[in-house]
Amino acid sequence: MDTPIDIERFARHIVLREIGGPGQQALAGTHIAIVGAGGLGAPAALYLAAAGIGRITLIDPDTVSLDNLQRQILFQTNDVGASKVETSARTLSALNPATKIIPVKARLIRANAQNLLAGANLILDGCDNFQTRFDVNAASRKLGTPLLSGAIGRWDGQVSLFNGSAGGPCYRCWVPETPPDAETCERVGVVGALTGVIGSLMALEAIKHICQAGDPLDGRILLFDGLDMSSRTVRLKRDPYCPECGA
Repeated sequence: MDTPIDIERFARHIVLREIGGPGQQALAGTHIAIVGAGGLGAPAALYLAAAGIGRITLIDPDTVSLDNLQRQILFQTNDVGASKVETSARTLSALNPATKIIPVKARLIRANAQNLLAGANLILDGCDNFQTRFDVNAASRKLGTPLLSGAIGRWDGQVSLFNGSAGGPCYRCWVPETPPDAETCERVGVVGALTGVIGSLMALEAIKHICQAGDPLDGRILLFDGLDMSSRTVRLKRDPYCPECGA
């Protein structure tokens, strides 16, 4: 049975030809798992809860630290030391009580990834290390659940949809192994507002995917340069030698 829709709350969606009533019902019937409640997960979760997603599982083992507040907009100064997922759940529930928020204070690893992500219709990966990204990608493929991946560093960001169609590329077709000179935001820095740009693009792609609107980033990587304020997309094909999905 369709979930009752708050017509007034979602009026601006319902008048959109690409969403309308059926699309809003689809959003309400969707379960999204977000890996990482930090710089990317925070804006994505805010916009997805505001959009009327029915259920959001937030997976993150960490507590709020003072240096998070430069970019992680779900938290305030008095949240320092508190669980990220539990604090996020309160904020998101206050924004839209109809969205069920499931906080999971755990570190996702290959051994538990499928259990943590099972039941989701879409996975958003906003984590900050390559091994977790590989583990999320592996679980996404085994579960048959599309994966929206975002990444940031300094002034640059990227977004793509992986495992979105049969024969399409997975994350490791793009990044087969951890780069030897892998950079982290902790080491090289990141401008705080960039996380809002990329996290919001992840939420936008999620809404497009659920409502089957427009041209999704399935098989394409969106590359954003904040210093030049420019973006471009590159095509990505499945790699026959990919360590995850190759023959």
